[in-house]
Amino acid sequence: MTTTNDTDYSTLQLDVPEGIQTVSITRDFAATPDKVFRAHTDPELFVKWCGPDSITNTIREWDAQTGGKWSYVSTDDDGEYGFFGSFHEVRENERIVQTFTFEGFPDAVNLEILTLTDLGDGRTRLQSTSVFDSLESRDGMVASGMEHGIREGYDKLEKMLAEG
Repeated sequence: MTTTNDTDYSTLQLDVPEGIQTVSITRDFAATPDKVFRAHTDPELFVKWCGPDSITNTIREWDAQTGGKWSYVSTDDDGEYGFFGSFHEVRENERIVQTFTFEGFPDAVNLEILTLTDLGDGRTRLQSTSVFDSLESRDGMVASGMEHGIREGYDKLEKMLAEG
């Protein structure tokens, strides 16, 4: 499945290949790589844009460096949802490799690889690939409304970056 959505600034591409345990996201931002990187590594910025509009995020732990750990809770009208992982590689303004675990399914660990490419003219291409431990985990995440959360989150990030 490949979907796209035009916004004022860019297009989101979500690829969910048949029979492969991955989800890939590509999104261009009207901001430099250092600003997009900071939004992913600064906990005060991260909580403002991550996820759908209906949630509020609270950081429990955040050490965005190679070998560091992270943990946060998302809260909505239905309850709280905890997430945690480890930063395996943090290369400033270029790349973040981390694990991702939803506390509701602690045996399902994803590996996420995020790469930032400077497109020039103050624009950055974000490419992210999540590798799931099984097709069932991947398909469950997709069925949970992941695409909606990604779209709303990245739209919030785009607006936040535009505001400075």
